[in-house]
Amino acid sequence: MWEYEFTAEADVTPQAVWTLWGDPLGWHTWNDGVGEVELHGPFAAGTTFTMTPPGQDPITLTLTEVVENKSFIDVAEAPGLTITTFHRIEDLGGGRTRVSYRTEITGEAADTVGPELGPQICGDFPDVVGKLLALAAAG
Repeated sequence: MWEYEFTAEADVTPQAVWTLWGDPLGWHTWNDGVGEVELHGPFAAGTTFTMTPPGQDPITLTLTEVVENKSFIDVAEAPGLTITTFHRIEDLGGGRTRVSYRTEITGEAADTVGPELGPQICGDFPDVVGKLLALAAAG
């Protein structure tokens, strides 16, 4: 298994972060790695979506868990790999919120492919979370 997690805190409400997360068609406004998103149903567990990063082929993902104002998990499958990304919001009280992104790569090819693929997936997490929190704080 390969894994990586990034966490940041800001003076923002969980609801403000959730408003941005719950609108996949707008993810490109705060995540440069997202070109286009096509949601195949509601933003809810069981729904699939297709994300096309700029200059890359489309990727199909499935929302496996969605808890309003708290978290969502998406999963992508590839031969020998399962890529699971956990997105979490924690209300710290006093108007502060912690946001965590965690990716786990599992499967028979994870130990071989994970060290190369993982940083490509997660390398922008600090920038993505920073932009997300800044936009959420700006309202």
